[in-house]
Amino acid sequence: MRRFRYTLIAVCLVLLFLGITDLILWFNNQAPQPVAIDTLEQTGAPREWLQVTAGYQDLDRAISTSGTVDMEALLIPLVTHPDQEQIRIMVETRNPHLLQLFQDYHFFTDTIPEKQAFRNEHGAEFKGQRDITGMLVAGLIARGNQQKLMKLAKETDLNIADDVIFLSEGKEPGKWRGVFFTVVGLLGLLKVFTHKKEMAATVSEPPADS
Repeated sequence: MRRFRYTLIAVCLVLLFLGITDLILWFNNQAPQPVAIDTLEQTGAPREWLQVTAGYQDLDRAISTSGTVDMEALLIPLVTHPDQEQIRIMVETRNPHLLQLFQDYHFFTDTIPEKQAFRNEHGAEFKGQRDITGMLVAGLIARGNQQKLMKLAKETDLNIADDVIFLSEGKEPGKWRGVFFTVVGLLGLLKVFTHKKEMAATVSEPPADS
């Protein structure tokens, strides 16, 4: 019984930590922070929720996270100019149009003339300028995902900086998840300690006279 109570306390404390972390993140990021891509590369991220401006996406060096026709997301380099060799920012996107564009080019054009015609029609989108709004892939929970993304990118022999910044496009701070975790953690701790006091009062109560 005591072991179960300790386990429950530990779970509640973890939920409380995650909840408070999410709430602090949400409180510090009420709106995306605009930042030019060259500033982001030189000084790092000023906040977790960013709107990166003046960057060029490089769809030619994009990586499918699944490696199959049924794609879930792409890792796309975001650079200061189209000819930039070293990649300092990678964007994880689930943008349906970009996924379809990547899929059509790599899986549904077979011959060189077909690929050339496709590039003539969509070339501006492959290396076009685009503002990105999203969250840094960072923190306790996301650290494992960040390492997986880095490993996936390195396996393609791309010229990636060791301090590369990963952004998840479209992601926003999760206020309600933080509220839920915090409330559940607090209620769980309250239940544990209330039950403990009730048990102690029951044990200390003298037996009734017969």
